[in-house]
Amino acid sequence: MTATLTETPPPAAPKADRGQRRKRWTLSRVLFAIAGALVLISAVRVVTGADQITSEGQISAALRLAVPIALAGLAGLWAERAGVVNIGLEGMMILGTFGAGWIGWQTSPWLGLACGIGFGVIGGLIHAVATVTFGVDHIVSGVAINLLALGITQYLAKIFFAGGDALTAGGNPKQSPPAESLPEFTVPGLSSGLNSVQDQGWFLVSDVAGILGGLVTNVSVVTLIAVLLFVGSWWVLWRTPFGLRLRSCGENPVAAESLGVNVYSHKYLAVAISGGLAGLGGAFLALVTAHIYLEGQTGGRGYIGLAAMIFGNWRPGGVAMGAGLFGFSDALQLRNGGEVVHAMLLLLVVLLVVLAGWKVYRKAMLQASISAAIAALVLVWYLLTDEVPGEFVGATPYIVTLLVLSLAAQRLRMPKADGMRYRKGQGK
Repeated sequence: MTATLTETPPPAAPKADRGQRRKRWTLSRVLFAIAGALVLISAVRVVTGADQITSEGQISAALRLAVPIALAGLAGLWAERAGVVNIGLEGMMILGTFGAGWIGWQTSPWLGLACGIGFGVIGGLIHAVATVTFGVDHIVSGVAINLLALGITQYLAKIFFAGGDALTAGGNPKQSPPAESLPEFTVPGLSSGLNSVQDQGWFLVSDVAGILGGLVTNVSVVTLIAVLLFVGSWWVLWRTPFGLRLRSCGENPVAAESLGVNVYSHKYLAVAISGGLAGLGGAFLALVTAHIYLEGQTGGRGYIGLAAMIFGNWRPGGVAMGAGLFGFSDALQLRNGGEVVHAMLLLLVVLLVVLAGWKVYRKAMLQASISAAIAALVLVWYLLTDEVPGEFVGATPYIVTLLVLSLAAQRLRMPKADGMRYRKGQGK
């Protein structure tokens, strides 16, 4: 009797999740880039002797300067992921500074913080009514909100801050009386220990200690709120059904409507959240940075937040990195002046050389030549001077923003329906 053996083939190996592999590869590249940046900055510090580059004070100042920009960038991300371009972020931040300074002085800084958010939400709803309901061009509506917010706050400041108790308490037509401070925290033990390691001047180790020390010393509670908002925004927009529906409104609202998504309500909610986040950024300036409302306090940070959003490719992590870069460069010129900015020219030379090498690898010879030529000019500038002129120092954050955007422009992908006019039932 012959037995017939039937061999069952082994189960096929599961296919690798390409999405997960792509995410791991992206994370690896980001970590490698951060490590490389730390090594380069540490090397520049050792060569030039500019110890303030990675000091605890420098990082702490950079964090404070980055938070309002980051919140403005996150505000823009919420609106544009739903398909609404929010050029009015600057105006919503202005409304937030006024609301926070006004109520914060009269009651408590916590109520001032809430009022700043509320004023920003009002600005966002006005933008939503104009763009979503009436179909006004998004850029026109945003510019109008910026002008309207500036005019309204100037008028109200003259009414509320230029007489009576406000004048006695230190107010005037251009600023509010001071408000109480919001809580700050320092991690006991860890902060002093990191400061001791920083003072040793060790290569890379002291730099990492200085950076970590700046992140755990005199940190405002609003900064913690901002961090939680970034994590929460990422989770809501990319890990929940609501976030998927909202992002679909920015990619293809007609298809979203066909699947039962109320596009109007999602756009309204996104722009209202956008206004609230921008108002929170303004409240940070009024209650944490200065403790008063001051005319012109935003200083264009709403527009810089848009630049950080574009640099971050409409993603929360990228927005945070862009805001951190601008905050770092702004803190350099505010705290240290021309000598430290001059030392950073050497870092710029290295980055341009690396960029030129990458372009050669990609066979983009014209761009490689331009990068190499600029690197040579910057190197000559560094070798022939000891300090950067004051005019250039003041423009450092804006120059950094332009350079970063020009380098990142090739990999950007905005939502497909961003800024497009939508009408319910237009796909039928």
